[in-house]
Amino acid sequence: MATLVDAHHCVPLVPIFKNLTPAQSQQIEAIVRHRHVPAQQILYQAGDAVDALTIVAKGQVKVVRPAENGKEHLLYLLQSGDINGEAALFNQLEHHSTATTLTPTTVCTIARVDFQQLLTRNPQIAVNVMNTLGNRLLSLEAQATKTNTESVAERLADYLIETSASLQANPFTLPLKNKDLATLLGTTPETISRYLKRWESHHLVKKLPGHQLQILDAAGLTLIE
Repeated sequence: MATLVDAHHCVPLVPIFKNLTPAQSQQIEAIVRHRHVPAQQILYQAGDAVDALTIVAKGQVKVVRPAENGKEHLLYLLQSGDINGEAALFNQLEHHSTATTLTPTTVCTIARVDFQQLLTRNPQIAVNVMNTLGNRLLSLEAQATKTNTESVAERLADYLIETSASLQANPFTLPLKNKDLATLLGTTPETISRYLKRWESHHLVKKLPGHQLQILDAAGLTLIE
């Protein structure tokens, strides 16, 4: 069951709330709902109304879309500081995907009605929202470019570093199974296993029991090509 967390946990992490005065930040905090969600819990499902902006303060969430064969198609991951459901701030829509927590996750939500009222009082927030939406589009484009230009090894190394940072832990439990991670990175589970084994022999990482992994040489991982 979701439990409440500290009231000031989410606002400073989110790009759309940067460059605000302390008074403006306090107004946002007043309409934010904070909760802590255990791993493997559904945040929303396809068909649910999109009536709130979701902020991931800590943890990792996978967003999937059901495929015609009944399997899941992994769309993307949400990590610390990521926001989802921006469109809900402007239009009444429904989700076409399902979001599930991969780790214990701190999430914050802002209802559309509350946020729209806030925008009318604070134009600077509206400007930040538009900038963030533009950056999200650029990020998706960059991700597509990365898939086409970076090697699988580079993408895997980036994922490990970003996941450790998002979970604020090292060692950490790998949130995704190899098959899901392979889908995310555009490769095969066998390739993932092969790289992890090679990097362990080079003392870059160390595999631990319970699907855990420790990064031994973050600088070395950043040099992977």
